[in-house]
Amino acid sequence: MLEEGLSYPLRGDSALGRFVIGGVLGFLSFLIIPAIPLLGYLTEVLGSAARNEEEPPAFENWSNLFAIGVKAFVVSIVVGIIPLIVLGVSLSSTMAGLANPDSAGFLAGVGLVGLFASFLAFLILYYLLPATLTNLALGRTVGSAFDVDNLSRTLLSLDYFVAWLIPFVIAIAVNLLTVAVVAVTLGLGGLLVPFIQFYTNVAIFYMFGRAVGANVNVSEFSGSSASVPT
Repeated sequence: MLEEGLSYPLRGDSALGRFVIGGVLGFLSFLIIPAIPLLGYLTEVLGSAARNEEEPPAFENWSNLFAIGVKAFVVSIVVGIIPLIVLGVSLSSTMAGLANPDSAGFLAGVGLVGLFASFLAFLILYYLLPATLTNLALGRTVGSAFDVDNLSRTLLSLDYFVAWLIPFVIAIAVNLLTVAVVAVTLGLGGLLVPFIQFYTNVAIFYMFGRAVGANVNVSEFSGSSASVPT
């Protein structure tokens, strides 16, 4: 799976064009609007991989990329709301302990427990989100992202668990590479970071998509016959 994932972003005659567009969108994502079609594209990568298509989707049909990007954002908010609430409560308890010396010990303890709970919650978020986004890419609706039957088959599978672990290794390697590039080029290499991140995200999303596709019947999704932008 790792070898296929790392080679996937390089497939097809339009690989260079995808890198340029994806990197530029990543570079401009602080403006928010460019981040929406980028998220939409990565969601389409999940669907394309689940359908076992050979090449990544192209950056075309921008209205579709915006639409699916907005839906992916909504799904991400829904999935992430519980971890965010837990994190907010833990941080509030920690700050309250710092402000009130009389109950500092108790509140600090609560805060530490909350931070640990937040860590576990975000691990669950990271495990759940790619599966829900792949369902979204296949079914094309926010509701399809939370199809319980398909989610349960995916989340309890070994393929998906492996696909969840591998990105940790990739992330460490990419971070080391990024630091080295920036250091060697005296900071100028920072311009390459969005392009490196785009490559990495496409590879990781491919692995997640393939893992989901191996555990669900893609044809069951009402939008599965909809072609990815090419």
